[in-house]
Amino acid sequence: MGLFTKLGGMIGTSKGLDVEEYMNSEEMEGVDIMNEPADFYVKPVALQSDADVALIESELQRKNIILLNISEMEKRPQTLKGIVDNLKSYVTKIDGDIARLDDQKILLTPTKVKIIKSRKAQQKR
Repeated sequence: MGLFTKLGGMIGTSKGLDVEEYMNSEEMEGVDIMNEPADFYVKPVALQSDADVALIESELQRKNIILLNISEMEKRPQTLKGIVDNLKSYVTKIDGDIARLDDQKILLTPTKVKIIKSRKAQQKR
């Protein structure tokens, strides 16, 4: 007899609990059962359209850091430039920061989180 069957019997439910069904349910969406909840997260976002800007701004308002993948939008350079310009304005307005990490990734930070953009020369030993 499984643990969930025993628990179901103890709380008075006759139907067995299907763990797979529960884990795939809407209430478990976005829940990380392997780690304790954090105050803030680093969230990867793939930029696919103008509509993703609202999601990015919403996550920054929640004080999450965004790792933005722009590879899909590189096919439309004018649209990409407009979106990045809008995001620069937004993070400046909220006192966040933005930096390009490589050809396909941009890092955006929320209020009062700054990115050190200069690299120190490695010390010779």
